[in-house]
Amino acid sequence: MDARDEVRCAVLSRALDEPQAGTAPVAPRWACLEHRGAWPRDLADHPDPAVAAFAARVTASGWRLLLIRRPGRHPADDAARLYLVDTAPPRARATLLTVDGPNELATVPLPGAGEPLPGAAVDDPLLMVCTHGRRDRCCALDGRALAVAVAAAGEPDVWECSHLGGHRFAPTALVLPTGYLYGRLDLPTAVAALKAAGLGEVETALCRGRSTWSPEGQVAELAVRAATGLRDADALTVAGGQVLARDGGSWTVDVVEQNLPPRPASCGAGATLSRPLHVTCLTRTA
Repeated sequence: MDARDEVRCAVLSRALDEPQAGTAPVAPRWACLEHRGAWPRDLADHPDPAVAAFAARVTASGWRLLLIRRPGRHPADDAARLYLVDTAPPRARATLLTVDGPNELATVPLPGAGEPLPGAAVDDPLLMVCTHGRRDRCCALDGRALAVAVAAAGEPDVWECSHLGGHRFAPTALVLPTGYLYGRLDLPTAVAALKAAGLGEVETALCRGRSTWSPEGQVAELAVRAATGLRDADALTVAGGQVLARDGGSWTVDVVEQNLPPRPASCGAGATLSRPLHVTCLTRTA
């Protein structure tokens, strides 16, 4: 092991076996904009005024912005791709638009929850791997290596993306349109998550949670999947402290915080207490 690896946040988090469930960002809707230039630490501070203005509008509209690019070197196109994604069951969905210049970016509609999405429907799932080196070098090193490996394995729908959160779980990735996040991936587990999504399922191994839900809801949903073996991605919803199944089943899940030894949340940061969420009771109520 390189001596520098001993202080990398992802290495320390693995050594502590820090739980991942409930650590996905809360983001029911995503806007993923193709951008080949440098990504600043904070997308709101992007030097391109059109991108900065779009970032502000995305946030104000209740969406979350990702900048994305293909792994490796690719020729630049005049128009950029923009994926709009609503992760909410019972039908998570994604659409694709092309944006040609700042004027088009400024007029892209950002619908409210449950409203139709503009653009062409996207049928195949997308894998967004965080490679945002200005946020953390674990994502730059581990994330970029994973994205390149998945693309080299022949998977066509893999992208590098900006900050997803949880770089201590690098390499971390987001599967769209369902919004499930994963951490500590390698090539086989990343491909498995993508293949499962193509079947309308969720691969629960190494899953951090579905960004549609709160951290407590993410943990509760994964606990029900672990107890039942249910893999249908859109079969469960979380509402009012309960997990509800499409077939009428429901569960009450009690979730509390644990205290684990301190660890740095990012490379170079000071150690802070880890308080992962833990299920204390799961009860089927219907």
